[in-house]
Amino acid sequence: MNPRDYQLTQLRPEIPSAKVSENMSAEEKFQNGTLRPIVKLQNDLLVEAFRNYIRKHKNAFYELGIDKRMMYVENALQRDIKFRNSLKGMIIGQFTIEEYRNYIENSSALNKRMMNLVKQRLQDNIQLLERDMAY
Repeated sequence: MNPRDYQLTQLRPEIPSAKVSENMSAEEKFQNGTLRPIVKLQNDLLVEAFRNYIRKHKNAFYELGIDKRMMYVENALQRDIKFRNSLKGMIIGQFTIEEYRNYIENSSALNKRMMNLVKQRLQDNIQLLERDMAY
């Protein structure tokens, strides 16, 4: 393992509930062993990127109720390809070389898993997106 890969893996938080076992699919192993720890590590950056997204879209998010805010997050990730690609880059940039090689073998399915994790993390942290928390 090269020094970059070693340092990247050392930075990642351990997630006891994200188990990896032999009877899992390759995608599920990648999700639990790589994506979950990286998304957790990048949490603050993902939240800040979403705050910036809200600002760029005239703060309409702040006028919505909780259910509509949840949908706003989901729609932003589904419909705004440029924003989605930016978030994907924040995660892919944390891959080791071997993880990147595994990722490119099945990037379509792994992108879906990645964006589902990001969506869930942003929705779980919806209180951090309040206007008074954003500045």
